Amino acid sequence: MGGHSIETRHLTKQFGKFVALDALDLRIEGSKCVGFLGPNGAGKTTTLKMLTDMLFPSSGECFLDGISVQKDRKRALEACGVLIESPEIYPSLTPRQALEMVADLRNVPVAEQKIRIPAVLEEVKMSDWADKKVGKFSKGMKQRVNIAAALVHDPPILLLDEPATGLDPRGMAEVRDIVRGLKKRNRLVFMSSHILPEVTDVCDEVALINHGKLLFYDTLDNVTAKFSHGQISVDVNFVHPLSDADVAAKVASLPGIVRVEQLDPRRLRLYTPGGPEEEAKILRGLISAGLDVVSFQESKSALEEVYLSQISRGD
Repeated sequence: MGGHSIETRHLTKQFGKFVALDALDLRIEGSKCVGFLGPNGAGKTTTLKMLTDMLFPSSGECFLDGISVQKDRKRALEACGVLIESPEIYPSLTPRQALEMVADLRNVPVAEQKIRIPAVLEEVKMSDWADKKVGKFSKGMKQRVNIAAALVHDPPILLLDEPATGLDPRGMAEVRDIVRGLKKRNRLVFMSSHILPEVTDVCDEVALINHGKLLFYDTLDNVTAKFSHGQISVDVNFVHPLSDADVAAKVASLPGIVRVEQLDPRRLRLYTPGGPEEEAKILRGLISAGLDVVSFQESKSALEEVYLSQISRGD
């Protein structure tokens, strides 16, 4: 596969006797968004910091577009935009002024800055705030400026460290929308996160680590098919309580249902091979059986079920 690439080879980081990252071998290439998943302390930020030479590995090596970060840091990072741990912006600056500073540090010519800065402000939906002081911005607005700073030199590779963490629901939705837009510009985006709906919403592939070890790396569809055994769960709420006889006769017998779990008298969890068409058939079957359905929705995303099962297995 062509395009840009991110690679770690036997990447290891120890802090004293604690192994934060344990021989991570990972190669990502192409134009896509890859979610880097794991619980707090799994090694996500440690990996990103070594990819950007903020930390030096105990052993192993990192490569961006085939160039060693440890041996040729400047050339390797030329193609990379980075947002790690949400840096603060001087409150007295405007977004335009802050981006001019970053562009100067990135050696972006002044003539090009006049094109790039308005373009990235538009990309992160901050054009209307370009000349307002950052000190009055919400956290979500500041994060959008931080993403713009990572984009100002038009990098084909983007490393994001939990970009939506700590934001309110609106801010999280805005960041997700921005990341979705980044994929359309032929960039390789590597984004750490522990917010599973965020990953499901914007990522094409996912890598999961725990205790510094890589558990898997694959497309979202392949991961859920392999580890969830092709089943998803759906929570159904009813107007009236259901007896055991009702559950057996009117629910468990419906085609497509492989198991029924009664959560309380008015709520069931149904397990099915999944897919929108299968779920629609089950919903029609419940209504045809004379059951008054209040709500019908997947109880957890397939990725969440895989994530929880794999993390608990490694603990």
